[in-house]
Amino acid sequence: DTHHAITGAMLNEMDDEQFEKEIEHISVYARVQPEHKVRIVNMWKKKGYVTAMTGDGVNDAPSIKSADIGVGMGITGTEVSKDASAMILADDNFATIIKAVLTGRNVYRNIMNAILFLLSGNLAAILVVLYCSIMALDTPFQPVHLLFINLLTDSLPALAIGMEPSDKKLLRNKPRDPKAGIFNKSFSLQLICYGVLIGIVTTVAFYLGDSVNALTASTMAFATLTLARLFHGFTCRSESSIIKIGIRSNLWSVAAFFAGVLLLGFVLLAPFMHGLFMIADLTVKNVLSILGLAFIPTFIIQITRIIKEAVRK
Repeated sequence: DTHHAITGAMLNEMDDEQFEKEIEHISVYARVQPEHKVRIVNMWKKKGYVTAMTGDGVNDAPSIKSADIGVGMGITGTEVSKDASAMILADDNFATIIKAVLTGRNVYRNIMNAILFLLSGNLAAILVVLYCSIMALDTPFQPVHLLFINLLTDSLPALAIGMEPSDKKLLRNKPRDPKAGIFNKSFSLQLICYGVLIGIVTTVAFYLGDSVNALTASTMAFATLTLARLFHGFTCRSESSIIKIGIRSNLWSVAAFFAGVLLLGFVLLAPFMHGLFMIADLTVKNVLSILGLAFIPTFIIQITRIIKEAVRK
């Protein structure tokens, strides 16, 4: 696979079929015209690659516009090239492109992880309610329970996930297909698995409480779901295990977890909150059951990831 250089005149002599075969072996183009640059960009796109084009002159504008990502020079670039660009380098430093790509990928990853966290937790609640309806059981959650989860304990971990620092390993990933949707196979599988795991432990907690009375069952289901979703915030920080990325790499997630636990503890333990939230008095055994059940989904997911990472090594 010898790489070589060609001129614009040599490019004119190639038809599209020949150029498509040769393009991956051409490293340098010399003395090319604006139409040549557009042809080069379009050929790479035809072969399924994500293209980027940098330029500062008027003659660069057509190819900058044709590329998936057009990059103009902020200092030396003409107004025409800037207008055609999707991104402008304010310092004209190509190294800034790498930083921009890393930042963009990290923002996208964090948004996806936050969506995964929110949807999987809500799926768990839906599955529990659906199961109880089918089995003609008592209502597992009161409206105020779901309102508390969605407004307080869910929002804090989701915001913390959005603060996850960038990882240079993101640069090793292939460019994302701009036409690809959010719900790809991998994302959907994770969403369902996480939702089912949290839903199962919440249902078990409901049955444990139901052996006492309906109010205790609802209380235990609410507390288990809330705490499980708080633990789940650590899982959704990354696709790697928490041991690999470290707890202290994002202290916002730690703060969000403890803030959520304090809020939940306040609702469960403060007597004057029981009437407002329809909460039953819990025994020590009930609390230990809630803690154990809520941690199970995170434990299973993290153990699975640790095993996968060990196998890859």
